[in-house]
Amino acid sequence: MGLYVETHIRADLDELWAHTQDPAQHQRWDLRFTEIHHLPRAAGEPQRFRYATRVLPFLTVSGTGVAAGERDRPDGTRTSVLRFSSPHPLSFIAEGSGYWRYVPDAHGVRFLTGYDYRPRWGALGTLADRLLLRPLMGWATAWSFDRLRLWLERGVTPGRALVHWLAELTVRALLLALCLTGLGRGALPGPLGPLADAMAYLCPLLLVVGVSLALFKAPLAGTPAARRCLRAPSTRTRAPRLLHTLEKHG
Repeated sequence: MGLYVETHIRADLDELWAHTQDPAQHQRWDLRFTEIHHLPRAAGEPQRFRYATRVLPFLTVSGTGVAAGERDRPDGTRTSVLRFSSPHPLSFIAEGSGYWRYVPDAHGVRFLTGYDYRPRWGALGTLADRLLLRPLMGWATAWSFDRLRLWLERGVTPGRALVHWLAELTVRALLLALCLTGLGRGALPGPLGPLADAMAYLCPLLLVVGVSLALFKAPLAGTPAARRCLRAPSTRTRAPRLLHTLEKHG
């Protein structure tokens, strides 16, 4: 699989399963989807679904998929797999597939995903995917996983988590702007006035400290952050066999 994200959530396995398998809950925490709805299915058939993603305020792309899950595996883990595609001409992703694994331990659940997709628009799409979309999708997946973790562990709802993230992002951007403009001109903003000659040597130090805080300070405990998730497996992994079975129903 092309993309991999893993987090550890201190929550009950059934609770995590419900928050990820129920479309109404899933669409609340997953940044990659705006809407997810199950479609009617016949007995014994895997679950089909429709999804939509708002790319711009005036543009929403949609697609369909099929999913299946295993809740009672002999080793106590659970697995969910899916295949999806979009016929929308403006959808960057033509089709893809992936899986979720739930691995319980003494302190909660290791929740991990692996997935890949085929971009549209030929060689140009492949290049844009490598430079922009794939890193963005990896970040969005990891950010969403941490958002889910905060919901289950700390009771921070997805809406509140988004507000926390936007507020912290704004503060960091303002701090960075102040450092690069005010200090860059050799003056502090506001009533402090120009820097005295005796304090001028502090400008580079203040600039480095301010920029470092804006860019590298760890996010607050209630703010979702992609950096908290693993982005590569610690051991070699392979897609579940269930995903190959699902191909017959794609």
